[in-house]
Amino acid sequence: MAAEKTPPPLPRRGPAPAVDSMTNAELTRLIEAEHPYRGRALFELSDRIATDDDAATKVAMLSRLSSLRNARVFDPVSLAWSAIIALLAGGTEHARASAYEAFGALDVSEQEKFLKYLEVASIEEAHPRYA
Repeated sequence: MAAEKTPPPLPRRGPAPAVDSMTNAELTRLIEAEHPYRGRALFELSDRIATDDDAATKVAMLSRLSSLRNARVFDPVSLAWSAIIALLAGGTEHARASAYEAFGALDVSEQEKFLKYLEVASIEEAHPRYA
């Protein structure tokens, strides 16, 4: 049996990591590790949603992390909300289905706040643009 290869350690200090050259798995690992540049990594992964179902799946999964639910981009928008908005804007069936699942994982009061923020009555009515 071959020994498992240990991934290299995540950068902790210094310049921002080159997220645009990282794989989806590397970006996911950076986000899960609560790296200081996790927001940048999440936005890079979100930029890939329209052309990469794996990125959409990972963004939906990451939106469930309490660290992203508690990290505010600005009040009331969390990194988790940003992830769901990116999924909604992704433009593919897979991305929207992933957004609905991620939205469903929010508690009811968070869902209500999210819909109010997007100014819609239901998640299916939300069609944000993501630039």
